Amino acid sequence: MNLLVVYTHPNHQSLCFSFLEKVLQGAEINARVGKIKVLDLYKEKFDPALVFNQNKRRRDLYKEPELEVYREQILWADKIVFIYPIWWGRPPAMLLGYIDQIFVSNFAYKEIGRYIPEGLLKEKSIVCISTMKGPKHYPLLFINNAHKALMKKALFRYIGIRKVKFFEFGSMEDVNKGQKKKLQKIYQYMSEVAN
Repeated sequence: MNLLVVYTHPNHQSLCFSFLEKVLQGAEINARVGKIKVLDLYKEKFDPALVFNQNKRRRDLYKEPELEVYREQILWADKIVFIYPIWWGRPPAMLLGYIDQIFVSNFAYKEIGRYIPEGLLKEKSIVCISTMKGPKHYPLLFINNAHKALMKKALFRYIGIRKVKFFEFGSMEDVNKGQKKKLQKIYQYMSEVAN
């Protein structure tokens, strides 16, 4: 399978970057993984600002030439791994801006009736690896799992992707909360995962 890793953190000394390294190390020894591409949104200087007006219509975003490379990466991938921190109960604006501009109508989905989408990326699978300062159960207990609802229901289900795996790691700024064990868990998962 072709693996696309979308990494979203501005600091390469971060724990998120350590998770990226473990994803790549695990995938390298997985016989099911063919080719691997990494998209580092900050390194790429991806512009998260969604712009449309009379000359640039939202319904035409799927044809934007400067975004073609990102659409090609999505089409190429069988499995997409997103690595990002949870800030204010949701992914960073950089990742949300990428989502806004890439997973658009006539590329990721088409409308077949009022409010009824047909997902166009059905054959793909997703892994979301996220870190947060707060405890692991904070999103569930205090904000009704807003992060998972946003990613799984509002985005991935809408574009036809049903196979979604979440790794949400909490209390990650506390060095006594088993970071090595969590990094090893990701390495193990990626070394064994099939599509």
